[in-house]
Amino acid sequence: MGFRNMTFRRFSLSLGGLLLLCALLWMWAALQQRESSLAIRPVSSNVSMPDGFSVWHHLDANGIRFKSITPQNDGLVIKFESSDQSAAAKEVLDRTLPHGYIIALQDDEETLAPQWLSRLRDSPHRLG
Repeated sequence: MGFRNMTFRRFSLSLGGLLLLCALLWMWAALQQRESSLAIRPVSSNVSMPDGFSVWHHLDANGIRFKSITPQNDGLVIKFESSDQSAAAKEVLDRTLPHGYIIALQDDEETLAPQWLSRLRDSPHRLG
């Protein structure tokens, strides 16, 4: 009888510990903020790409922190820690950059599904 009680106790403690660990992992995932980015592109081809240094200066002057500024295709992509920072940066850049630029928020998804779907749509398929 004592052996069964000991086994039941160990099982109960193990199950309780596992549930506590799952709850902590769930809370950590809920509190984790997703990376967000902001894309700046010229409206037309006769407008030059914005200078990364001037964008950095405007963001720094307003106390907005960012991870990186990267030229991509015909524009700039700015990465932020959270979507709140990117929304604040969009407001600042809308005010400070001259007209002629499109400033768009982009929430980054860590899934590969959109990349695979675009590859499948872009490539021609020949059947038969």
